[in-house]
Amino acid sequence: MSSQAYTDLCSMKREAAMLSSVAYLLSWDQETYMPAGGTAARAEQSAILAGLVHDRQTSERLGELIAACEQDKAVQDDADAAANVREMRRDYDRETKLPKELVTELANVGARAQDAWKDARKNNDFKAFQPWLEKMVTLTRRKAECYGAPAGGELYDALLDEYEPDARASEIEAVFTPLQDRLSGLVAELLDNGTPPDVAPRKVHVPEAAQHAMGLRVIEQMGFDLSRGRLDVTTHPFCEGLAPGDTRLTTRYDEDYFMGALYGTMHEAGHGLYEQGLPKQDADGEPSAIYGTPLSEARSLGIHESQSRGWENFVGRGRAFWEWAKPVADGYFGGDFTKFSAEDVFRASNLVERSFIRVEADEATYNLHVMLRFALERAMIAGDVAIKDIPGEWNERFERMLGVKVPDDARGCLQDVHWSFGLIGYFPTYTLGNLYAAQFFEAIREKTPDLDDRIASGDMSPVLDWSREHIHRLGRRYSAAEICEKATGKPLGPDPLMRHLEGKLRPVYGL
Repeated sequence: MSSQAYTDLCSMKREAAMLSSVAYLLSWDQETYMPAGGTAARAEQSAILAGLVHDRQTSERLGELIAACEQDKAVQDDADAAANVREMRRDYDRETKLPKELVTELANVGARAQDAWKDARKNNDFKAFQPWLEKMVTLTRRKAECYGAPAGGELYDALLDEYEPDARASEIEAVFTPLQDRLSGLVAELLDNGTPPDVAPRKVHVPEAAQHAMGLRVIEQMGFDLSRGRLDVTTHPFCEGLAPGDTRLTTRYDEDYFMGALYGTMHEAGHGLYEQGLPKQDADGEPSAIYGTPLSEARSLGIHESQSRGWENFVGRGRAFWEWAKPVADGYFGGDFTKFSAEDVFRASNLVERSFIRVEADEATYNLHVMLRFALERAMIAGDVAIKDIPGEWNERFERMLGVKVPDDARGCLQDVHWSFGLIGYFPTYTLGNLYAAQFFEAIREKTPDLDDRIASGDMSPVLDWSREHIHRLGRRYSAAEICEKATGKPLGPDPLMRHLEGKLRPVYGL
């Protein structure tokens, strides 16, 4: 396919992506190595870059090229190019609704709010963070108003659409409500009638250096390419696909709870494998011709979370994984850890408890944490809850959903970084990711019946190979729903997740 308009269009998108990668690098640096004194300058840097990117993503020339490609028969007859242009049109129409002043202000305030959140969380001081959250919610609501609520929808949908295109809060609520009942029932069944596993393997003291070394070994075994990525320490773990050949993972360590770092690292590496599998880079290491275009980008955050949650839970919390990982970990951890069997560690890794921290929650209760955040941020955007009332609303809803009282705001409404960035509409994608992951892993097992034996021997390639073929290489060529149906033959549903949880956790609890 030969089209000068399409070539020029891809070139403009590539330039914008290169600028964005600089902004991502500054954000990663702020979360990892930047001294606290650099916050004000970093906020200004971020705002300037956001403005430059916005200028390129909303330029008249870009719009003209998109329109030309929509009328170009050579482009439209090429399925990949047509899909690319379709997604560029969607992005352009959304971006041009946002004034540059709002984009730069969101970047500036977000960088400062992020720093304020770190201190507030450390000091358990919501009031110190409250004015920053009020600013971010106000700005994010303005952003939603610029996009406009979809027909028959609500303002929150305009934000949700940024992370999970075409999703609607009412549709998500219709999925979450019965799922919440099923999950709550399973949790009650396990905790009221079952026998919990021995937690001793979870409590072994493991030095940070040993945990870091084990984490690197595990993510390499998963297939993460450390010549094109790295692992660092931060307050709230994340993954950043900075640029072709440069994917950054972060984690955090607790020397008295190694599983937190191990599973956090596996989770972020799952994201990282998706980033490394996207067609951003040619075999010679050069950025690909489609880098910066939708075909080189992740489909949605729900699909992205399916990759991270899949590796963390469907692999990492599986019996087969610990049959491989236990002797490997013995070599790094030594000491008391060597006294336990692989079965002991597997069972301990599947403890179910009504705990406070989302990123450390077990598989059965995790989605309840997400549902709480979904309800709260939806209410914030609708104006149904005042920011000053967030701690009380959080604590009341948490106790109602999980049955325990929140001891402080650091373990309550201050635990997540998302709202400080203005990432409102993001949280529901975590549970969507769990639903996708369960369905994907049923398909992986159908293709590879001996999957557990392969993982137990250290061969995790069937998982990565399947994901590369059915998800990573496709970029945004298809919708999330289409990816799911093409990969599994079925629309997304809750039953695979419940089969997974019930099939694993009931035996662990002797039920």
